Parts: sequence; C-alpha cells; structure tokens
Amino acid sequence: MTAINKILVAVDFSDHSKYIADYAKLLATKLDAALVVVYAAPSLSQYVGFHVPPNSIESFVGEIVSGAEKSMDAFLAENFGGLQASGKVVTGYAAEEILATAEQENVDMIIMGTHGRKGIDRILFGSVAEKVVKGANIPVLTVRPPAL
Repeated sequence: MTAINKILVAVDFSDHSKYIADYAKLLATKLDAALVVVYAAPSLSQYVGFHVPPNSIESFVGEIVSGAEKSMDAFLAENFGGLQASGKVVTGYAAEEILATAEQENVDMIIMGTHGRKGIDRILFGSVAEKVVKGANIPVLTVRPPAL
C-alpha cells in the first residue's frame, strides 16, 4: 500500500472547516502524516475591466490575504496543536490553487469539504470539490459536513 506522509487540507474558514479539520487530525494522527492546510483567497482580477481601478482590487485582495493569514494562524493553533501542520494562503481560483499546491507540496492525499449544492446553486457556483476530484492524481477525501 502507498504511504500517506503528507496531507493537504483545504479549508474556507466557514463553520464547516472545523468538521473537516477533525477528519484531517484523525488521519494525520493515525498515519503519522504532516498536514498542509490551504485557504484560497479569490484574486478578483476578473473585475479589473468593470471601471474598478486595478490598484483598488489589489489593495482589497491584499487585505483579504492578510486577514486570511491571521485566521490561518488561529485555525492551526485551535485545530492542529501538537501535530506537524503548516498553513498556506494562496490567491486564485480555489480548485486550481488546491491542485497546484498539492503538486508543489508533494502531498499524498487531499481532504476537503463539499457543500453539497444542488440545482441552480450548483450551476451558478459549480463544485470546487468536483473539480479537485476530477483533476487530482492522488486520493481526495471529500467530507460533507452535517447541516449547521
């Protein structure tokens, strides 16, 4: 069987992220694996042409990233104390960034949540989890959190 030494955990800092962290913590503990926790901040570059100055968008994205880095530090301390875990805030489209980070970090598995959208919500918002599952060449554990 293939060894799982490093696991990427994709979070969005929603209330569901704690639930995903529980699965990651369980697997990391049982497999003695390191964790790379990733949050993908939106780049908002698609809005540059809408009469919004690029420097305003860059400034706003910078604030999002700065806030996400603080949230990441708190999330790691709260959920992964005592484990080998690092956090990473990336900017861009979530599915692409998760897959790119998984490759860069040479992880053996991805754990992420799915919101279980259906109907028009799924058409409008798509499924990051589905895109990651289809694009990954490593196992992906998707966890659908209970309704909050």
